[in-house]
Amino acid sequence: MLVVHPHAGRPGIPGRRIAVTGIGVVAPCGIGRDAFWTGLLGKPPEGPRRVSGLDPTPIFGPKELRRVDRFTQFSAVAAAEAIADAGGLGSLSVDPERAGVMIGTGVGGLETVSDQIDVLRDKGPRRVSPFLVPMMMGNRAAADVSMRYGLRGPCEAIVTACAAGTQSVTAGARLIATGRCDVVFAGSAEAAITEIGVAGFSNMTALSTSGVSMPFDARRDGFVIGEGGAVLILEELDRAKARGARIYAEIAGGASTADAHHITAPAPEGSGAVSCMELALVDAGLSPGEVTHINAHGTSTPANDLAEGQAITKVFGSPGPAVTSIKGITGHSLGAAGSLEAAALALTIEKGQIPPTAGLTEMDPEIHLDIVTGAPRAWQPGPALSNSFGFGGHNGTLVMVPFA
Repeated sequence: MLVVHPHAGRPGIPGRRIAVTGIGVVAPCGIGRDAFWTGLLGKPPEGPRRVSGLDPTPIFGPKELRRVDRFTQFSAVAAAEAIADAGGLGSLSVDPERAGVMIGTGVGGLETVSDQIDVLRDKGPRRVSPFLVPMMMGNRAAADVSMRYGLRGPCEAIVTACAAGTQSVTAGARLIATGRCDVVFAGSAEAAITEIGVAGFSNMTALSTSGVSMPFDARRDGFVIGEGGAVLILEELDRAKARGARIYAEIAGGASTADAHHITAPAPEGSGAVSCMELALVDAGLSPGEVTHINAHGTSTPANDLAEGQAITKVFGSPGPAVTSIKGITGHSLGAAGSLEAAALALTIEKGQIPPTAGLTEMDPEIHLDIVTGAPRAWQPGPALSNSFGFGGHNGTLVMVPFA
């Protein structure tokens, strides 16, 4: 669990407080913090949620760009956005030895693998790119950010399917709370909308046949695949205050558990999710009654949404806190989902407004939650959770609170 500072005198585990001071986003609904937020409040697009309008050449240049997989491009642009949002590297005054990188993914450079398999089949092994391995490896995004900005602290890539983003942000916060780092670049990225990726998810019946993402809706029939990436600048709170940084929120706690049940199906009645949320609350020194909002995993698959709904009800009662899923807009971006949702949660706290769950019009009668639908809901910011649950039974919960 995450070692955190006691929030507002609550009995937590002593540690250094963690501020979110920069947000960088590459998402299907918008590139950059402001465009992303506007997109979350708008109408969902149709079909797979692809990122459009991305120009990574200012970061890589045209030659290097050909040697960088799309998921790494996403994380690089998001990191640059986050740095600018935090006031720039000069304002951050990063000590390279005390700056870390935690950028996860679900499948890494799938586009590169797919392309190079075609090369192998059509032109033979000698024509396979010598850059194949460094382009496809899951740690490439984290390594790229570390090298680009000279960050010599811990540099790691968490690969836990759809929980990777949430667990990366939690792990990054832990590095600050325990005193190892003062600044951490934390997030995740994914670019798996390829012919082979879509075929694999489709054949396992995970994708929506209607092509519509409908989290918690009685008619939901699977997720709509998405892509993207997000990076948050996490910073020790006193340091952030001393430099006059804008503080979106504090990370108060987090937890990780495993279902130990099935490679794709959630544990019955969301038991692994229950323990994850409960441990995260203990870590943050919060009681269930103090939580006022949950950014749900909410993928739009029948089994996941039901299990998560049951888990939230077991921990928080019914109707419980206000719940939303942004996947009606973003689709399910797999390993990138948790970091996009962490960014959304930090912005929700800053703006005092909860985005609606797009696509939900007919509530599943078996799910008894207070789900925000139709329009954004005005909200007095308070303690809030973000959930992510991945194939393999990986569960992650992140707790944020308003800065006070």
